[in-house]
Amino acid sequence: MYAQDINERRLSIEEMFELAEQNNSRIKLGNTAVKEAQENVRVAENAYLPSIAASLSLSYNGDGIIMDRNFGNSFKAEIPSFGNNFALEVSQVIYAGGAINNSVKMSELQAQLASLSADKNKQEVRFLIIGNYLELCKLENQVKVFELHIEQTQKVLDDMRIKRQQGTALQNDITRYELKMQNLEYNKTQLLNAKQIINNQLNVALGLPHETIIVPDSISIEHLTERELDSWQDAAQSSALPIQMAEKAIEMSEHKVKLSNSERLPKIALFAFDNLNGPVTIEIPAINKNFNYWGIGLGISYNFDQLYKSNKNLRADRLGVQKANEEMEVVKEQIFLAMQAAHIKYQEAYTLLETKEKSMELASQNYELVSYRYDNDLALLTELLDASSQKLDAELQAVNARINILYNYYKLHYISGTL
Repeated sequence: MYAQDINERRLSIEEMFELAEQNNSRIKLGNTAVKEAQENVRVAENAYLPSIAASLSLSYNGDGIIMDRNFGNSFKAEIPSFGNNFALEVSQVIYAGGAINNSVKMSELQAQLASLSADKNKQEVRFLIIGNYLELCKLENQVKVFELHIEQTQKVLDDMRIKRQQGTALQNDITRYELKMQNLEYNKTQLLNAKQIINNQLNVALGLPHETIIVPDSISIEHLTERELDSWQDAAQSSALPIQMAEKAIEMSEHKVKLSNSERLPKIALFAFDNLNGPVTIEIPAINKNFNYWGIGLGISYNFDQLYKSNKNLRADRLGVQKANEEMEVVKEQIFLAMQAAHIKYQEAYTLLETKEKSMELASQNYELVSYRYDNDLALLTELLDASSQKLDAELQAVNARINILYNYYKLHYISGTL
């Protein structure tokens, strides 16, 4: 025999969000992508720094040969065998037509887009966690309902067996109720298995040990705030991540146009150099000395081919800006419609709850009446079975309706980007 400790952990939604922030692999991946994009910004900013190049070479020089143009009258020109060369060049771009500024800005926008993508991942993970958490709550409540009905059915079976001994009940009636008990037990087993599956998914999402059993904290719908559709729409237009990402895409397209325009402008740079060479071979015979010379200057470069090549790039980039703006409008329309649908479902969930609670009340009254009549031999067993099934179904639907309100409430937050 051995004892196994069951690692139960009661968690609220806020506590699960904190665990996901620390342990969820998808959120970690998004955070790493943000850090990578931020480092790319620093790499792009390196273009503001001066360029410094140095080279050093040592060589063995062979003697030269001097001859006429017809290759006659040749004689040897001695050259010192040891040769060296050292060169140092420094350059600083002072004008590049905005190419460097726009490249850095593009990197910054990509970092911001990576941050928004990470936030979008976080929102999706949170909504997934909420969905599984509420499903776990729903299954837990359903298990409790089935346990009550199993207990109730067992009491009826005990009473029927006593009546069977007294000769006032038939064995066939007991068999039918035993069959009902078996169905209830099987349904309960299915619910427990479904709980285990959801529990495993939450453990992975939260980075908890696989053996952890998550116990849902008490949740209610009384604290939910009723907000008008306009306030949800305003929140979505200002906070919805797809809209923010579309805005960044527009900015990136506009800077891409500026980057293409910069290719049509000249590039101006300051430069300085220093060279140390030896031996001096421009004289005959060669001079076995080092020759050092330096200089500073201003360089201008211009690609004339951009005059006829860049027009096509500009047209394509401007169409990209137009496309990004049109995509923004599509995203806004989708968010608007999704928010409308979610708000309608949220209001509908309250109506559904009222209906299901009324149905549960009527089903309970009906069961009590039929049970009383059956106890006094005024109703058939089939009527009692039907009344019990209706009561069970009504209770399950009422439980699901309350969870459904919470799901639709959090869905509104998810669409608006405020989860």
